[in-house]
Amino acid sequence: MGRVEGKVVFITGAARGQGRAHALRLAAEGADIIGIDICEDIESNSYPMSSREDLDETVRLVEKLDRRMIASVADVRDRAAVKAALDAGVAELGHLDAVVANAGICPLGTAGGGPFLDALQVDFAGVMNAVEAAIPHLQEGASIVATGSLAALLPGSVDNPATGSGGLGYSLAKRFIASFMNDLAITLAPQKIRANTVHPTNCNTDLLNNDSMYRIFRPDLEQPTRDDAIVAFPAMQAMPIPYVEPEDIANTVLFLVSDESRYVTGMQMRIDAGGYVKSRPQQPTF
Repeated sequence: MGRVEGKVVFITGAARGQGRAHALRLAAEGADIIGIDICEDIESNSYPMSSREDLDETVRLVEKLDRRMIASVADVRDRAAVKAALDAGVAELGHLDAVVANAGICPLGTAGGGPFLDALQVDFAGVMNAVEAAIPHLQEGASIVATGSLAALLPGSVDNPATGSGGLGYSLAKRFIASFMNDLAITLAPQKIRANTVHPTNCNTDLLNNDSMYRIFRPDLEQPTRDDAIVAFPAMQAMPIPYVEPEDIANTVLFLVSDESRYVTGMQMRIDAGGYVKSRPQQPTF
């Protein structure tokens, strides 16, 4: 028996990156998946978004693990589309046990209200839309996991002027997620439904590996490459590594979805190689 055998998990942003890693890790441990992704670009976001081919590949990989995946193209900003996709998946698979609200963008180096609002709508409103769609289906023992960000926990990182309005929107959205999930845990505790947040540091996905991010890490260069930026990536962590892998986050998500964490709720779980404590060391109390 797998650690989440028989569970059905709803994942947003499932086409690639962390979302795909979550789908595969959970499927390997016995879960069936309902997954959505936008599968088209967002104008303010400088790097390409996922494609339908990416989402189809996630389905293929889940099915290779002998599990089922119901996949739909849906924009997490569209509450009705999220609800319709989830309802259809639950009708097909019979029930829902967990939510992993993972979809996100980071439109760096931008100006104006558009990128700021896009980041808020995708990164925060997308979490709320997924949770709202899921709650009518969830029963005692269910788990909700949202993706935050180490950077949002560190003032002066993505909320500094160099990252532009989109960076500020990203930071605000992820800080909202931390607060929202804290209070959601209180709200759902009487029903024995858990709510937790994972906060990755640099993660080896398209959100990190793009020209806009390289310029943030290497402002001394006009057109830095990944090779230029990778020497600066370790500055975020206490451990001497440039980034964590999506599978590192998926391992924590698996724990939070499984019954092993049945009394774990309201947590802000940092998978950050010591990035938070490096920047914000705990002061001793007497």
